[in-house]
Amino acid sequence: MCTRFVYNGDDLITGFNFEIDLDDYTHKIIKEKDIFYIGIKMPDGLYHSYHGVNINGNVGTLLYVHGNENAKYSNCENCVTIADLVEKFIKNEISFDDAVKIVDTQKIVYYKESTMQAILSDKNGRVLIIEPGIGYRVEENKYSIVTNYSILQPESTKDYINENDNRYELGKTYLEKSNKNFSIKDGLNLLKNISVNEGWATRVSFVYSKNKNTVYYVENNKFQEILKHEFLNK
Repeated sequence: MCTRFVYNGDDLITGFNFEIDLDDYTHKIIKEKDIFYIGIKMPDGLYHSYHGVNINGNVGTLLYVHGNENAKYSNCENCVTIADLVEKFIKNEISFDDAVKIVDTQKIVYYKESTMQAILSDKNGRVLIIEPGIGYRVEENKYSIVTNYSILQPESTKDYINENDNRYELGKTYLEKSNKNFSIKDGLNLLKNISVNEGWATRVSFVYSKNKNTVYYVENNKFQEILKHEFLNK
């Protein structure tokens, strides 16, 4: 599962709830000088950076979504997997503008045996929502929020919405009622309010503050134990 939001106020706050079933995936938090990410162990044995932040304020996340045939994995010459695109963005190998150019000129497909959509954001508050096989949208609004259903073509995933899943509605209402003073604390409180406690539970929650250039995070819903990873400003 997962939820991601971006809020443009006096501070640029972006937050993410990372939700997986531990029987299916292995993960760990990786902190380096220029990057913070939730590493996902893949068949190659490496922990890939599909959910993270770099020192320049680029934040990228992948979110599970029910797939469509138009985005089926292909290794065609003009195809780019959504996983590779997000990882390059988090690792600062491509910029926000580069990412927009890629989705505009190349076909974005799923990774092998996975169906994911993405949301990328930069320190200027720009947001890029990418839904393989459907399209993309660039936003620079008061807020943006994405969960595990299509934003660009809602009817394509409406049949898969769990009737008890109100994360998107709760998060959107919280953000809509917020003002320009939206803070790190507010971001963590939002994530706490929409966290999941069983099954595909919330394993890591993080908030990134542009003004502090710092990631604040908690593990396994322990919101009373807030940790942080501070980047040294360039």
